Amino acid sequence: MQQEIEDLAQQLGQVLLAKGWRVATAESCTGGGVAEAITSVAGSSAWFGYGYVSYANEAKQQMLGVKAETLAQHGAVSEPVVTEMADGARRNAGAALSVAISGIAGPDGGSPEKPVGTVWLAWSQEGLPTQTQVCHFSGNRSAIRQQAVVTALSGFLRLAEQNAG
Repeated sequence: MQQEIEDLAQQLGQVLLAKGWRVATAESCTGGGVAEAITSVAGSSAWFGYGYVSYANEAKQQMLGVKAETLAQHGAVSEPVVTEMADGARRNAGAALSVAISGIAGPDGGSPEKPVGTVWLAWSQEGLPTQTQVCHFSGNRSAIRQQAVVTALSGFLRLAEQNAG
């Protein structure tokens, strides 16, 4: 899976560089894994400037503008929260695109409503509706986090390739 992550980050960089776009990340359960994958590509400073690791709810509020009411009503692992995270990261970074990730990587912390492996992602692009996706990954903590990174990068690539810039 590591090779897949490296390949996706490389492809993403090529597309973003050609368009002159920059991306930002807002990560919770992946702990900066998407930003790490992106910055492992030589020259990534041309298309990546901001990566927010907002593991705590307070960080989501302070750094990304997630509303306390949204967190209280829906919980950190939810569509409304990742939407606010992605929109906040894109705005704050002045980026063309952003991704946000919040999930339960385990091995503990799951519930019947949100079992371990539940991960919400959101991709924000100025002028377009924020796209969201919920995933139910399996495996251990590391595998869940890696699958979330692959999904985030794949979504970035899909958006960058389909939208004019």
